[in-house]
Amino acid sequence: MATREDILERIVGEYLGHRGYFVRHNLKFPPRGDHPDYVRIEDSNHSDIDVVGFHPRREGTDKVLAVSRRSWQGGFNPASEIDAIENGKKRRGRQAWKSYRELVKPKWSEAFVDAVREATGTDRFTHVLAVSRVVGDREVWEGHPGFRDAPRGSPLVILTFRDMVSEIQGRLTTTLAASEVGRMLQMFSAAGFETLD
Repeated sequence: MATREDILERIVGEYLGHRGYFVRHNLKFPPRGDHPDYVRIEDSNHSDIDVVGFHPRREGTDKVLAVSRRSWQGGFNPASEIDAIENGKKRRGRQAWKSYRELVKPKWSEAFVDAVREATGTDRFTHVLAVSRVVGDREVWEGHPGFRDAPRGSPLVILTFRDMVSEIQGRLTTTLAASEVGRMLQMFSAAGFETLD
């Protein structure tokens, strides 16, 4: 049976497409083998950027969006995740920092930026964390000084499922949508479900 991508990742792709971005999924990146902090046994596995969006007409950090997703049912709690990272706690069966290695470890930050540059031609981008919902204050994450500096000063933004679906719904018409996600949202609307506005 073929594996299907995460629904949040599909929503991200649809959302970016509606905004005029060209989208690429699962851009792999490893740290450089010649990096002074490279440890073969720890760093030989690739990580990946879930979605990269490239907009041909935008400038600055809005031209490219590098999106990581966290589709946890309980939502994303920025303060709790930062506490786990900074205090070496385990989350979901592994060290918390490993879920955010591009924000925490310089060798992974460099690899992340290099992958974005190779795919898009620029190292100026916005680092987006797409989540099911935010529990607490998103500014704790978006304004965290250590994270902000990690991917070469790229801005950090949290984007929720509600944010994305509301915008997609607002752009849909009664003309048959061109994607499964768009069509599904049209069907919800046709069936009388309330929109997420």
